[in-house]
This record gives sequence, structure tokens and C-alpha cells, in this order.
Amino acid sequence: MAGHHIQNNIRRLRFEHDEMTQQELADRVNVSRQTIVAIENGKYSPSLELAFRIAQVFDTPLEEVFLYNPVIESPKRK
Repeated sequence: MAGHHIQNNIRRLRFEHDEMTQQELADRVNVSRQTIVAIENGKYSPSLELAFRIAQVFDTPLEEVFLYNPVIESPKRK
């Protein structure tokens, strides 16, 4: 099974927004701090709705908060 290919800038965005804590962000988007930690660490991909809510908190386009980087596998040689 492949790992998650979604990266995010949440940590940097929190820092740029008056050093917002993980708990403050969690409260604003109505999830637990552990959920924010897991998303920041790339262990969990948020739902589309949650991703949009996080982007709205930072007043930032979704694609600047979350980045999708698929791993391109080389074709198998015969």
C-alpha cells in the first residue's frame, strides 16, 4: 500500500497567522488537536470539507494549504 502523497503547509500558515496553536486551529474547524497533529504530520488526509474549512481559517486557497504529489512509479521492465 502506498503512503500518503498529500503534503501541507499548515505548520507554516499557523506560524504566519500570529503563531496560532494547533489547539486554536482545531477549535476553529471543530476537530480535536490530535486530528490537526495527524494532518500536519502527513499521517491523515482530511476530508474535502475539513480541508476547505482549514483553508478558510487561513484565508488561503486550498492548493496553497494542501499539495498533492503523486509518486510516479517507473514501468516494470520485462
